[in-house]
Amino acid sequence: MTQESGGFAALGLHPNVVAALTAVGYEEPSPIQAQAIPVILSGQDMIGQAQTGTGKTAAFALPLLSKIDPSKREPQALILAPTRELALQVATAFESYSKQMPGLNVVAVYGGAPMGPQLKAIRQGAQVIVATPGRLVDHLRRDEKVLSTIQFLVLDEADEMLKLGFMDDLEVIFEAMPASRQSVLFSATLPHSIRAIAEKHLRDPQHIKIASKTQTVTAIEQAHLMVHADQKHAAVLRLLEVEEFDALIGFVRTKQATLDLAAALEAKGYKAAALNGDIAQNQRERVIESLKDGRLDIVIATDVAARGLDVPRITHVMNVDMPYDPESYVHRIGRTGRAGRTGRALLLVTPRERRMLQVIERVTGQKVGEVKLPNAQQVLDARIKKLTSSLAPLVADAEASHGDLLDRLTADIGCSPRALAAALLRKATNGQALSLAEVEREQPLVPGAGGSRERGERSDRGERPDRGDREGSRERRAPMPLAEGRARCRTALGARDGIAAKNLLGAILNEGGLAREAIGRIQVRESFSLVELPEEGLDRLLGKLKDTRVGGKPLKLRRYRED
Repeated sequence: MTQESGGFAALGLHPNVVAALTAVGYEEPSPIQAQAIPVILSGQDMIGQAQTGTGKTAAFALPLLSKIDPSKREPQALILAPTRELALQVATAFESYSKQMPGLNVVAVYGGAPMGPQLKAIRQGAQVIVATPGRLVDHLRRDEKVLSTIQFLVLDEADEMLKLGFMDDLEVIFEAMPASRQSVLFSATLPHSIRAIAEKHLRDPQHIKIASKTQTVTAIEQAHLMVHADQKHAAVLRLLEVEEFDALIGFVRTKQATLDLAAALEAKGYKAAALNGDIAQNQRERVIESLKDGRLDIVIATDVAARGLDVPRITHVMNVDMPYDPESYVHRIGRTGRAGRTGRALLLVTPRERRMLQVIERVTGQKVGEVKLPNAQQVLDARIKKLTSSLAPLVADAEASHGDLLDRLTADIGCSPRALAAALLRKATNGQALSLAEVEREQPLVPGAGGSRERGERSDRGERPDRGDREGSRERRAPMPLAEGRARCRTALGARDGIAAKNLLGAILNEGGLAREAIGRIQVRESFSLVELPEEGLDRLLGKLKDTRVGGKPLKLRRYRED
């Protein structure tokens, strides 16, 4: 396209906008940007059909910033987004692109945050409002003139807005804006409901379509793994042993599943957290920021909670639960491989879900190859490789700086340097299995692709261990070592009361007001449970939880005194 050959400057954007793009390293427009920017600059209404990850945010943000007058202290552009995460992402993009535009202000309007500061920012003349429909309607109930000066409207991911039930809110918002506004609608799909909105509220819109869903996923290496539903957690843990990832987002279907899997990963030492619609907004923002800056490496999320999530560190997407439709699959794996980056997407498939896998392959036009569960040797090799990488930088000057100490320790202990090194390795690896025999013994019992089960796993008709033996051994297990800064607490509720770790976690999060990462391991035994909580402020926290009930029974959480 001729516009592409001249870069962004050839599209007619304001020089200050082009300067901001140059500063962040953008050189050439994507196909949706090259086509949409001239249309929006011309003032024409538009329908843009493009998938997540194609650069559509810049496709509407850049021309709108070129048309906005920063000297006018009044709302001029409204961008509607289906979720808080996407609204924050779009607002951040506007702020980045407008760095060379003094006096231009952006306000993000979404639920879960105080309404007062949002309304104040609007009344003080923020020229760009990025909002979720529900919260914006709340503001209109307080002040029906909030949108009276809007000149430009963008509906971002309109199909998702309708899936989330915002149709009535959209009608209220349309009525509150001047009829003379310019309207732009972006949607991955154009079902009848979206076409009806366009016919009613857009004026002779130009339709721009970036063809082929596969453009979103061609930069992503895709693979699937056959598992049984009850072995997904074990499969995830084994896959993470061998996958070399920087950051990973895992998708599950339910809010509770995000908590369960995140807790299981955290118990194994991973820096993981859950992201779902029930988590308080300030905590959700902390999770995303922690993923960006490396304090977290894994986020387990539902589809809606992850909408609009764009973190450059994400190298892997793991579909722990099969998405409901192929479009959701494309959206999910679009969290990686964005803006020219490469990524890897893994899909766990149960025997009943083989047909949906075939549908995904047909719709995307790409084969999702099969991989096998890593065996014990692969897990051992991965562990040793990680250990080698961590130790290699320390070896260079170790003998010069610690050689004398080594001689003294071996003399004092009365052991060989090899024995001392082995002892230090055991301590450094926290007792992790690093021999093939040990790894084979600890491997989770996960069925292979053909449905067969590995050594040691009973078949559906096989013999079960005696229930009493299982319960007795579980009761006698010693508590795991405590992390620094944590205290262990005990409740008389256990497995016999129908209690699972997720029940205790949910109750403590809801009633204690803690962030998910503040709660450590939860160990459920037959007649009691142990929970790790922050040592600092523990008495105050236990006071807040004193009337908490789980499964209709009092929690009665107390500090656990170990003998």
